[in-house]
Amino acid sequence: MKKRLLLIMIVVTAFLLMACSGEAKQTGSTKQEETGQDSKKEDSEGKTSEEAQEPVDTVDLEDATSQNQSSSTEDPLSTYPSEEIEYARVWLQVIGNKGVGELNVRHISAGEKLNPYDDNSVDYPEDVIVLSGKIMADGIVTYSGNGDGTINVYDVPSRWPSSEQIEGSMEEYTKGIVEDTEQVSVGKDEDDEVIELMDKLNIQS
Repeated sequence: MKKRLLLIMIVVTAFLLMACSGEAKQTGSTKQEETGQDSKKEDSEGKTSEEAQEPVDTVDLEDATSQNQSSSTEDPLSTYPSEEIEYARVWLQVIGNKGVGELNVRHISAGEKLNPYDDNSVDYPEDVIVLSGKIMADGIVTYSGNGDGTINVYDVPSRWPSSEQIEGSMEEYTKGIVEDTEQVSVGKDEDDEVIELMDKLNIQS
């Protein structure tokens, strides 16, 4: 009988020890899970804090760079009328007088006489443009444009000679001017020189 009671007590004690050991393991596991969750929470909070930081605004920088590039590559002549640019370039190409005080522009229609002072003069076969300086010594050029970067230059004198001062008739003299026009290619001079001349334009009707 005593032996049986002793055996029962041993078994009960063993069960109690096993139960205590299980609770200890469960408690340790719970603490580890809680610790891991806290760590994850801290990481999450840290990540959220980083994401909350405002990103660097690069849009304005890109726009500013684009505007600077645009302004640096913009053609300084883009705001001027094309015909005024032509007047200045033709003058620089044919006459070359950069220091002219005034650049006069006059249009002559086809059918008007080359020499308006002589009825025997032949007529212009096309519309022409006359460029002249403020004084006669500045120079003069009469031309028509071909629309391809070239012009036809008429060798019209700054002062018309009288019939007595030329060989042959005025008709022959003016006809030779029309037949002997020179085709000239107009180059691109420095923009500042072109702009300076355009500021001196006096366009007549």
